[in-house]
Amino acid sequence: MAERLQKYLAAAGVASRRACETLINEGRVKVNGEIASLGSSVHPGDIVLLDGKPVAPEAKVYYMLNKPAGYTTTVSDPHAERTVMELVEDIPVRVFPVGRLDKDTEGLLLFTNDGELANRLMHPSHRVSKTYLVRVEGRLAPGSLNRLQRGLDLSDGKTLPAAVDNLRQVGNETEFELTIWEGRNRQVRRMCLAVGHDVTFLKRLRVGSLTLGSLPTGHYKKLRRADFAALAEGGDKGND
Repeated sequence: MAERLQKYLAAAGVASRRACETLINEGRVKVNGEIASLGSSVHPGDIVLLDGKPVAPEAKVYYMLNKPAGYTTTVSDPHAERTVMELVEDIPVRVFPVGRLDKDTEGLLLFTNDGELANRLMHPSHRVSKTYLVRVEGRLAPGSLNRLQRGLDLSDGKTLPAAVDNLRQVGNETEFELTIWEGRNRQVRRMCLAVGHDVTFLKRLRVGSLTLGSLPTGHYKKLRRADFAALAEGGDKGND
């Protein structure tokens, strides 16, 4: 049975389906010796090459990394000083990050070679919760707190209501845990800036029911497929 090329590449663990479409558009993929296009399909017995190297299905794996600050979340970027792939280079199969954390943001980052499952997990309709430890300059006024909780207007639209917990003062800064159900670019930093506070520290502690726990910074651990699939297939089930 024929299969769309981008779906085949994602299932083989190359990247998410969207990223695979980019690879195809860049002319980096060949099927049976011919440069492929987005309309290409793969049939049983076809030879698929990415950058001249064969692509074949791999056993699916799932990992959680406690990302340090200073690493760019990308598979490849010639302009990045360091990428998160350096932290998982000894994983025996090729994996890619699911979603992004900013270079200066620490914490929980998922990796897999299961492009289909990753694609479902990143889809906005799932609204999987993400909890961050946030530290901002100054004291967070009650009005600012209420705006974060109710949702506020950003350049790309109004945010969903957020949850704020464990609010406390740390010297001249305010620290709290912020839970959101979206995944916009630099969303937490932009939300805090919208209420007048620069973020000085940001760490993702939880994605759905998965938590960092005692995982040391810069280290990773293997996950069960069931834990990963629960996020992608059912989102949150009242655990957060």
